[in-house]
Amino acid sequence: MREIFSKTMARNVYYGGSLFFLLVFLGLTFHTVRALPARDHRENLTPQVVQGKALWEKNNCIGCHTLLGEGAYFAPELGNVYKRRGGDFIKGWIKAMPTKVAGRRQMPQFNLNDEELDAVVAFLKWTSEINTANWPPNQEG
Repeated sequence: MREIFSKTMARNVYYGGSLFFLLVFLGLTFHTVRALPARDHRENLTPQVVQGKALWEKNNCIGCHTLLGEGAYFAPELGNVYKRRGGDFIKGWIKAMPTKVAGRRQMPQFNLNDEELDAVVAFLKWTSEINTANWPPNQEG
């Protein structure tokens, strides 16, 4: 084997590698476009879920929590919290905050009424039903 590439050899490696990675990129894009509709569950989107999402945004929950891996890492992942704990636990937890336990990070009190709490729970339930291909990888988020 030659120790130095000629210009022709270098050009062929460049164009061949570029073509290869372009084909890989197009193949993965095509696969994603075909797979996403099967994972969509927008038909389960209710007005209560929309209200819960609006409350999520209004209270900047993503500023402390992650949702499906996106957001801050100050507080637990909430993408699967409904499956882990259930709706009654979530409502009770939000109502009980802050607990004023010394040395623990505390969630602020948002003073949500029962209708708003139900909406947040509905949003977290809807989020837990998204096909995330087993993300987050552990049960506790």
